[in-house]
Amino acid sequence: MKAVVLSSGGLDSTTCLAMAVKKLGAENVSALSIFYGQRHERELQSARAVAKFYNVAHYELDAAEIFKNSNSALLNTSTESLEKSSYAAQIQKNNSPRIATYVPFRNGLMISMAASFADGLYDDDSVELYIGVHSDDVAGDAYADCSAQFIASMSAAVRIGTYEKIRLVAPFLCQKKSDVVKVGLELNAPYHLTWSCYERGDKPCGQCATCIDRAKAFELNGVKDPAL
Repeated sequence: MKAVVLSSGGLDSTTCLAMAVKKLGAENVSALSIFYGQRHERELQSARAVAKFYNVAHYELDAAEIFKNSNSALLNTSTESLEKSSYAAQIQKNNSPRIATYVPFRNGLMISMAASFADGLYDDDSVELYIGVHSDDVAGDAYADCSAQFIASMSAAVRIGTYEKIRLVAPFLCQKKSDVVKVGLELNAPYHLTWSCYERGDKPCGQCATCIDRAKAFELNGVKDPAL
């Protein structure tokens, strides 16, 4: 058994990587990061650092061309402003679950790319494909491609399309971000190397939705964020 972990350099994917390494050993695990034109390229640096920490093979793919016509606020080419408020507040303000930081079908694309990549990388092995989505990611349907229904559908498609070779693993699908952090702390995940903020820069802004969620997750676990 091998594992490929979709690694963004954030809390959730880093926790998945910690789990995969503990289960299978670093020699049987690879991390895969996908550049999609995101404004916060800093997270790719974190993904590299986390992979180096675990001594796992790290690969990077470029999908930026696919999103060149999107004006999602998460993209480097966007003219949209990045709102500094929680997901719930943004949904209420917009009166719509589709918020400015939604990237069109991003998880669907990444899962598909990762499945195809993993199938070729590990030609003779069964593969577990990890993705760190959790229930807080759905954020009131702000990110429909993080929902349990979506992940279940993609899981079935990957399994069928790879002749049962690749299995999508979403260990935190029905849990909250604080649960992710709890597991990561138990595994001594290198959270000091991770990056979650949507903004550019050397320090998290502390005001964007993902910064707010991250702070709450550590607070609920009664610890300070190691990255701060």
